[in-house]
Amino acid sequence: MAERAPVWTTDALERNPHADADKARKVQAMFAAIARSYDLNNRLHSFFQDQRWRRAAVQAAGVDASTRVLDVACGTGDLAEAFANAGARSVTGVDFTPEMLDVARHKGAAPKGRAPVTYVRGDAMALDFPDASFDVVSIAFGIRNVSKPERALAEFFRVLAPGGRLVVLEFADPANPLVRWGSDLYTKRIMPWTASLVARDRSGAYHYLPRSISTFLQPKEFAASLQAAGFREPTATPLTMGICVLHRAVRPIKTSTLG
Repeated sequence: MAERAPVWTTDALERNPHADADKARKVQAMFAAIARSYDLNNRLHSFFQDQRWRRAAVQAAGVDASTRVLDVACGTGDLAEAFANAGARSVTGVDFTPEMLDVARHKGAAPKGRAPVTYVRGDAMALDFPDASFDVVSIAFGIRNVSKPERALAEFFRVLAPGGRLVVLEFADPANPLVRWGSDLYTKRIMPWTASLVARDRSGAYHYLPRSISTFLQPKEFAASLQAAGFREPTATPLTMGICVLHRAVRPIKTSTLG
């Protein structure tokens, strides 16, 4: 049920939400408030593009019957299920909001012959998995919600096997000025009110969304952060006129050392 008191107030969103000392608690509370209507709002307010973006992420990851996948900030499980449907050997979904995981677990049984997805509660900045235990790590629209993204990227690098792939879906400010104007009008003026109405939400989640995008790293900056974390071959592919960006990077097979 939605919280009666806003999680994100107007005053808090006038500042940079990523610098909020209480960001982790607020993010968890807002997702708890909107969990039940999360999928519906994703479909409606992306004009049904969100599933296409996830399919692009699965394709970029290069999944086959030997691939072990970790989907971080898995939410209600859409991307994790897409990896499983693509034939991955195993898929684990991690999220720190129990209400989102509850929705993911109740989406239905896995089709016959397909490995089920394992959902566990966890923190992107402190993953409870051994080193080099996955071939693919993914995170869709979640990296900007992490309190310290650089710490999460270090964890992704750690749990990836050498040669493993990281795929990240994230919103961005479109490069084209006309598209950016239309996107801003929609995401900052229209969507916060219509999405909040659909969700019957008073947490401020859909007012946080556009503010969290405009104050987060843009594609070139994020590519630099990937390289700083040790990843190589970073690419940033704009989707739907640059509203969404698909980032891909690789953990190198050999780590260079200074001699």
